[in-house]
Amino acid sequence: MNINSGKERFKERVREWGDKLEVPVTSITVRPMKTKWASYSTTGRLTFDALLPEMTKELQVYVIVHELLHSRVPNHGKLWKSLMRAHLGDYEELETELREMAHNKKGGDLKLTVSL
Repeated sequence: MNINSGKERFKERVREWGDKLEVPVTSITVRPMKTKWASYSTTGRLTFDALLPEMTKELQVYVIVHELLHSRVPNHGKLWKSLMRAHLGDYEELETELREMAHNKKGGDLKLTVSL
């Protein structure tokens, strides 16, 4: 699989989850990001770090669902955590794996999201 087909498959996965969670997705951008894995805007714009399409499907889905749920819950409180668990089960292991990858691949300064 070449880089473009991996990127397109990733974008397709984002659209699928947007449909599943009934969250309008107006645009999907994949580009290098210095301080976070992804971001979501209230206008439905999603931006993802360029490394995500190269990661496992499970890690991709974790970040996708994480961001899409911010359309309903802007913080990482109890409601957001219960929605994550409802869609992904024990997501904490994936969260830990991403934190470790951020430390190893980006020199330790990449955050999981804007607000973590």
